[in-house]
Amino acid sequence: MVNTRPMTAGSSADEETAGLPANFVADAKTVRVVVAPDSFKGSASAHDAAEWIAEGIQSVIIDCDVDHIPMADGGEGTAELFSGESITLPTTDAAGRLTEASYVYNAAEETAYIDVAAATGLPAVKDKPVPLTGDTYGTGVLIADAQTRGARRIVLCLGGSATIDGGTGILVALGANPLNVDGHPLRHGGGALGELDHFDTAKVNIPAASVDWVLLADSEFPATGPQGAARIFGPQKGASPADVEQVDAALAHLCEVTGVDPDQPGYGAAGGLPIGIAWLSELMHGNTDHVQVVSGARTVAAAQGLKEKIAEANFVVTGEGKYDEQSAAGKVASVVTELAQDSGATVAILAGAFEADVPEGTLAVNIGEQDDHDDVRAQLIHAGAQAAVAYLNTSAAHG
Repeated sequence: MVNTRPMTAGSSADEETAGLPANFVADAKTVRVVVAPDSFKGSASAHDAAEWIAEGIQSVIIDCDVDHIPMADGGEGTAELFSGESITLPTTDAAGRLTEASYVYNAAEETAYIDVAAATGLPAVKDKPVPLTGDTYGTGVLIADAQTRGARRIVLCLGGSATIDGGTGILVALGANPLNVDGHPLRHGGGALGELDHFDTAKVNIPAASVDWVLLADSEFPATGPQGAARIFGPQKGASPADVEQVDAALAHLCEVTGVDPDQPGYGAAGGLPIGIAWLSELMHGNTDHVQVVSGARTVAAAQGLKEKIAEANFVVTGEGKYDEQSAAGKVASVVTELAQDSGATVAILAGAFEADVPEGTLAVNIGEQDDHDDVRAQLIHAGAQAAVAYLNTSAAHG
């Protein structure tokens, strides 16, 4: 791992060039650069991050050709990377409060692209997390609306959710109501799923429930167990150790009632949301052939033609807010790095913090914490310059 120093107040791209070897000729040939970051949650969209990082790179490598390729792994901002009309409507957040949320509808493809985080995201309930009582009902409202507009395929982007309800809020929105042994509706959220006996399907919205589903997962974790939804993601959603145990057991019970295998890769994404969708598809079609759980980052990369662009690049830069063990489990940085491995390109990862080692030979640029929007812009420009200096030094060292 090659580290460069974090940004310091008052430093500039000109100061960074002082680290270049004396014999390096910056304009010896055009450097082909691919900048493919994720969003920096709450601070910079993937579009902005790519633009600002590229600006920093171009301040150091004057003769370069830069491709801006905003990326996402199924988290917040994924849907907007696909083409279509933006639809905004009233719905509810994870706590059941009235809000507005948007999704993208491509009429030609009869496909809706929906971020679960749009209605059911963590930022909306940051003031009062709801790990036991939060539900995905608001996302279900968006799904139902998309079907009425003609959607036959729903692409759900699973990252950034505030809930651990196994997708049961979506089921309620589509008319499948979870009941206890006495036939009474369960309380909202994953905390009550341990009481589930069966679903009342008398009022299921058949057209909406019968669509094809593509679930873009930002991780490969299973639904339950040591690497499951509750234990891996529960704490960041506000779950206490006792909450984690309760919800993990509740999701295991949900899998038992629905007949869903909890060990399937990706079924822990979005608080176990694929469990509910798999059951719904089984109900409608008699099988789960209409549900695909796929890597969000790989799907976005394919849609953006990232592999082909990286094949022509000398230098590839990606980034995210924090690089940790989860980053290596299907998130943007790991996918971009993997795609670059066979191309011979130098790779740099930019992050606000590094809590895991990057792959051998990869440059790591620590940009520090991201707070104010203007400061984030300056940080990312500076980080781009730092990455460029590290690339030039590495290139010179290898002749």
